[in-house]
Amino acid sequence: MSAVLRVRVALSLDETDVSDGAKVVGNIYPAAGTGVAHRNVLFPCGASATPARFEVDPGPHIVTATLPSGVVLTKDAEVREGTDTNVTLRTARSPYESHSWQYLMGNIESYGAYHDGEAIPVPRSQGSSSGVWEWNSVVEPGHAAWVGDPKPSSWQFASMLKLAEEPPERPVVFEIAHSAPHSIPSLDLGDAAARLYRFGPNGPVDEHGEPTHDGPTGPRQFLVVSLAGSDYVVTLPAPWGTAQIEALVNERQSPTGSAVSVTVRDSRVGPALGYMVRGAFDSAATLVKDAESMLYGKMTNPLAAVAGAYVLVGSELSERPHRWDPWLSRLRHEFDWMSDGSLLWAMRHLRRAHSEAEREAARDALLEAFDRGVPVFTLGLSRLIHGLSEFPDDPECAARLDQARRLSWRVDTREPFVIVTLRGRTP
Repeated sequence: MSAVLRVRVALSLDETDVSDGAKVVGNIYPAAGTGVAHRNVLFPCGASATPARFEVDPGPHIVTATLPSGVVLTKDAEVREGTDTNVTLRTARSPYESHSWQYLMGNIESYGAYHDGEAIPVPRSQGSSSGVWEWNSVVEPGHAAWVGDPKPSSWQFASMLKLAEEPPERPVVFEIAHSAPHSIPSLDLGDAAARLYRFGPNGPVDEHGEPTHDGPTGPRQFLVVSLAGSDYVVTLPAPWGTAQIEALVNERQSPTGSAVSVTVRDSRVGPALGYMVRGAFDSAATLVKDAESMLYGKMTNPLAAVAGAYVLVGSELSERPHRWDPWLSRLRHEFDWMSDGSLLWAMRHLRRAHSEAEREAARDALLEAFDRGVPVFTLGLSRLIHGLSEFPDDPECAARLDQARRLSWRVDTREPFVIVTLRGRTP
């Protein structure tokens, strides 16, 4: 005897650039406790997403989905033999349809917090002064500075620490930019206290995904945001293939507590990052393994490949060889503009080291990672600190560990990509 459950999660994701919606992780259990169960399976999420099909035994079932935000959705379903039963899991509404991706990731409150009742979160007291310092005046509120072509030294630990610990006399954006930075307005979406910025492979885009600025781009890109008396140097994971990158500047108190959040509108890896930063590596791994051929076939999107590798390495506790071990070597040697590849290789080999020579090889990769600069991914910074701590009597490791720790105090560990907070601005 068999029957079919068709499952989807209903949430509009402003889907012009993510036509297939997103993938989230869920489970299907027989309510009686016996029979076919489906654990850690993928459910499509989106307003028009095609339901996923699962064969089950007839009878009552419990269907659950855990969103990257941590929200758990549950629904009972009575499945009859020889029929298809549709199950739609519904989330609370996003405050604005345009902000649904941020809501899925847990970076913004639900509709009710914005539009119902009296307990509406209000902007920070200094939020009205938000903007970026440009030349000798303040750009109008709602703008930020995009640095598409930063100085190669700008993502070195020493340079970033100097910005954090010795506030410069001129605006921060000019300390890190090689070519002229661009002042960009937020998208005309939502409200002024929850501003969105989106970026394509070559820089800012408008509400329709059309580029708004031309200019040279380097191997890394940054956004500089000023909010409530602090500057934020935001790592943009660009280019991320053809997917758009989305930054939210939230002048209200976000659910995570982060003032600035960055996500990628990637149907699989985007949600995986949301699970990863909340420590749900098993859920993240389910999405990454589903996308392995895309991530590691031709390695055309090294940032997405690195994201997947963090999940795979972080969720694997054994020392046995895996098919993805050679991918770590490729990430280390072929993409030397970011430190994450060297760091992933070092993490993996330090865990598996059984001889002094193997430990030395991992140690050398850690030094290489530090010298290549601040990681793109926040998890990389914590892993670098952990790795360097394994060599307390090594002067080279100790000196680098000190700098990595000092910078980590300025980094928002609740976010997937490195965002450095620089307290205090100088007009």
